Amino acid sequence: MTTNLSVNGNRLWDTLMVSAGIGTGPRGGLRRLTLTEPDRVMRDQLKRWADEGGYPLTIDGLGNMVLRREGTEPGLPPVVIGSHLDTQWAGGRFDGILGVLAGLEVLRTLDDLGIATRRPIEVVNWTNEEGARFSPPMLCSLAWSGQATADWVENRRDRDGVRFGDALDGIGYRGPEPVGGRTIDAYFELHIEQGPALDRAGVPVGIVTGGYPSCGMRIAVEGATAHTGPTPMAERHNALVGAAMVAVAVNDIGWAHADTDAKATAARLDLVPNLPGTLSEYAELFIDMRAPQRETLETMKAALRAALPDCAARSLTQISIAEEWGFGVFSFDDGLIGTLRETAARLDIPTMDLRSQAGHDAYHVARVAPACMIFTPCRDGITHNEAEDIALEATLPGVNLLLHAALARANR
Repeated sequence: MTTNLSVNGNRLWDTLMVSAGIGTGPRGGLRRLTLTEPDRVMRDQLKRWADEGGYPLTIDGLGNMVLRREGTEPGLPPVVIGSHLDTQWAGGRFDGILGVLAGLEVLRTLDDLGIATRRPIEVVNWTNEEGARFSPPMLCSLAWSGQATADWVENRRDRDGVRFGDALDGIGYRGPEPVGGRTIDAYFELHIEQGPALDRAGVPVGIVTGGYPSCGMRIAVEGATAHTGPTPMAERHNALVGAAMVAVAVNDIGWAHADTDAKATAARLDLVPNLPGTLSEYAELFIDMRAPQRETLETMKAALRAALPDCAARSLTQISIAEEWGFGVFSFDDGLIGTLRETAARLDIPTMDLRSQAGHDAYHVARVAPACMIFTPCRDGITHNEAEDIALEATLPGVNLLLHAALARANR
């Protein structure tokens, strides 16, 4: 296979900048929460690009969007390239977005050069990867891979009590296709690293071998409302205080294992009634813990469980783990990793092996199909921040690796 085949970098960048103008945040990044009006506008734009390229678009019952470039043998399972177009509340312009639009650029490049493939190549935009509005993250690839039902996803609620299913209907992107249950040949996901390793090393491509074992929890704290003035300290059942004690315990657990590169985070706190002058009767604390080794993660989880009774006793509240989820306990497909390494060597692209410390839809797809990931550098590793940035020249080697590897897989 030729080594001079490459994507149109200027076109890719122009496409990224169109996205950057949809849901722009106050500091130049993006605020495009899933199933909101900016998400609808971005989905409409992706649909226009699909129509312009002649790529049939299908949408399933959870809003996952799939563009398809047909193969010469349409009955073969497709090669799929995917990521997400939703962002964090103060998100960057490239997290997830680069992966979807790099996939679109692969299709366009193959069309430009008149290159046919045996297998179809598809590009997917997964709904609600970020989990910034509906928890847990990667919600719809979780259902697509058969690890949750579509009904369960539809009944998830955001902090304002809005059902996922109602929000999906509100933007008009509930499709007729079933969620999952189809065979794919392979899944590729290209993503900014969301860490500093590639940028610091000056290496353009990370080959992702697997993820950090990760756990998310929703901690429920039950107390009672009371006046902040006359209520004696011994009679206070302040859910905010209980949640705060748990948050400190989580942070301490993270520091206790920091030398192993583990992390523990108290990420979100919701309170009822959350008013001055009144003790909160209920609190929800969202936390996550991640570690390089599963054994370390289990030790951290056990430490948290052991800390909860003391937090409850000291705050005179009831504290429980209301919900728990996890991901990252796996390795990506050896065959696809080998393809990436061999292709990068043939293209003379320097690479380094990395493990992902963030969550990605590829984790769930890997449960049911061969999957792999390519990382590209982001400046200073800044992400989930409007200052997130990339350089096109540092990104193109990874996109070209994606092009060559997906083409090889689609023609095998």
